[in-house]
Amino acid sequence: MDNDSLKARILEIVPDVQQEENKQYLTLVVPAGRLHDLAGELRNTPDLGFDFLFCLSGVDYGKQLAVVYHLNSTAHKHSIVIKVKTDDRVNPAFDTVCDIWRTAEFHERETYDMFGIRFNNHPDLRRIFLDEEWKGYPLRKDYADEVNIVEF
Repeated sequence: MDNDSLKARILEIVPDVQQEENKQYLTLVVPAGRLHDLAGELRNTPDLGFDFLFCLSGVDYGKQLAVVYHLNSTAHKHSIVIKVKTDDRVNPAFDTVCDIWRTAEFHERETYDMFGIRFNNHPDLRRIFLDEEWKGYPLRKDYADEVNIVEF
């Protein structure tokens, strides 16, 4: 399926997605409240068949925090990027997708550890690289480390 067909098919499932420019992948921004339902549809709908989450990343855009999901269908050989964003920098949270793609479990923990983004219904959401006593989230643009003098 080409990118135009993929976009049309996904718009049937979630009509309020927005497309972002990206030369390599079809990139769609999804309302946070629709993420989990869309993820399930992307995985379980036979003509879409996105069975492989090959990358999940946190992003700090300054005013917004986001999570970016790179998906692939091994059967149909097509890929897509899904993004969810929030303006809430104090308590950012999205629904987990680790019940849909098992690889998300580790990546969501890493995103929580580095960006402070929580994943609702995650089975084991805790820091994975940093100590539990660590203050702050080192990959956020507003992070400052007075001991190591790391500033962005």
